[in-house]
Amino acid sequence: MIGLISATAAGAAARDRLAAAWPERTRVYEGPVGEAVRAAFAECEQVVCFLATGAVVRLLAPLLAGKAADPGVVCVDEGGRFAVSLLGGHAGGANALAREVGEVLGAEPVVTTATDAAGLPGLDTLGLPYEGAVAAVSRALLDGEPVALETEVIWPLPPLPVAPQGAYTIRVTDRAVAAGEREVLLRPPSLVVGVGASKGAPAEEVLGLVEEALREAGLSPRSVAELATVDAKAEEPGIVAAAERLGVPLVTYSAGELAAVEVPNPSDAPLAAVGTPSVAEAAALVRGGELLVPKRKSAARPAMATCAVVRRPGRGRLAVVGLGPGARDLLTPRAAAELRRASVLVGLDQYVDQIRDLLRPGTRVLESGLGAEEERARTAVAEARAGHAVALIGSGDAGVYAMASPALAEASDDIDVVGVPGVTAALAAGAVLGAPLGHDHVSISLSDLHTPWEVIERRVRAAAESDLVVTFYNPRSRGRDWQLPKALAILAGHREPTTPVGVVRNASRPDEAARVTTLAALDPATVDMMTVVTVGNTATREIAGRMVTPRGYRWQASREEAK
Repeated sequence: MIGLISATAAGAAARDRLAAAWPERTRVYEGPVGEAVRAAFAECEQVVCFLATGAVVRLLAPLLAGKAADPGVVCVDEGGRFAVSLLGGHAGGANALAREVGEVLGAEPVVTTATDAAGLPGLDTLGLPYEGAVAAVSRALLDGEPVALETEVIWPLPPLPVAPQGAYTIRVTDRAVAAGEREVLLRPPSLVVGVGASKGAPAEEVLGLVEEALREAGLSPRSVAELATVDAKAEEPGIVAAAERLGVPLVTYSAGELAAVEVPNPSDAPLAAVGTPSVAEAAALVRGGELLVPKRKSAARPAMATCAVVRRPGRGRLAVVGLGPGARDLLTPRAAAELRRASVLVGLDQYVDQIRDLLRPGTRVLESGLGAEEERARTAVAEARAGHAVALIGSGDAGVYAMASPALAEASDDIDVVGVPGVTAALAAGAVLGAPLGHDHVSISLSDLHTPWEVIERRVRAAAESDLVVTFYNPRSRGRDWQLPKALAILAGHREPTTPVGVVRNASRPDEAARVTTLAALDPATVDMMTVVTVGNTATREIAGRMVTPRGYRWQASREEAK
């Protein structure tokens, strides 16, 4: 919950705007400011004070307990111009909250945390449990000192400016080791503990067995991602309690799923009891991985619990990101966030140049020129399979005549894939022209490099006969100068010569050029590969210099009758 506190009418107005925007997340604290601050500080995970920072500092000083316990605090000034992350920037989430508050109120977020200011992800904000000298290693990264990254367990991390060797170390490990003086340990959730239990097995027996198995194998409990068992044991109190005390979810599988898993130590007892020859080993192995601790029983007599431990490899992450048509303000916030998250960026060199300034220090960039689309797709998937967080970029929307299709043709279910939509060239051009896509429409690429012309021509004829608005991508190049005239001739067989046609070159970019002409007047020689051509349907009209396709033919008919 986010506590909201104000002292003046202007502050209350801004406070109420935030409360209206986040009704489920916020609680307004009324009354004397000092009492309100103390109550919100004790009861909420985060606090937004519409007060001067000096006043808030004095009120908070007696309440501070420590970085791990204090809520995140953001201050908004009287004029609503700035949202200042005052306390708990990382641990309390105040930095992210300041940005969110800024978006709602139109305020400038002010973040002074050193790593954020330098564009580096904080080691305590990666979503992984951590141990060791976070401040010292972070300072070394900021000062440009060599910091080594040791990945005993491959896990997708955001970009970090690391070196092969260094006096400081970031180690990704699930082993139960202590951090060195100049070392940070990151604990990936790589361990799955399969458990089985007889009815009524005490929680202490289940938990003790799990802890003993991890300890003897030299594994850290902080890397346990989940407890897994058969669904018949989903409500077994001892197993449920053990998962709760470990702070991990309990995941269950059907007996049929577990029976299909090949295990080294099957048994007749669970087969008779729950319908599978293995519970602990099978539940740990059902989604793959390396068996680190084979099935073992608890020490009680009779033993009422079994467990096994598996290390699952980190799944790489591939984000296929659409950059939009070129203008920076048409790059979506989600796309920008994925660019900052990726440790490996793969893309066409000219697209990389568009967003290079958004990349975090340490991002590895793999760029290539025109004509290497399939190679880039294979490279991106291979990097994700190696356990990295990868962004594969394309212009417009990456799923429209861009990189998503070849990449997903290469990818299998061994990596996580995220699609990030972008503003397409057709949409950008349409906005410039007016509203040409107001009714049913189709996009057709006239490039026959990958599609036979016979197929393209058949699609153009179908669009012409069905009276669809048509947007032509890749309309003309020096080596392909006859396809556009041919396509226009096909459309002309079904539409009047006066049909509006919009021509937009470099939509949304500084050298954007646009015009509305007609099907008869369009000169194909004025079109190139940077141009989008939109041909209206029989209802499309030019109104006040803009190209408009009505949402329905009835609307157009009523206009004609009114004349």
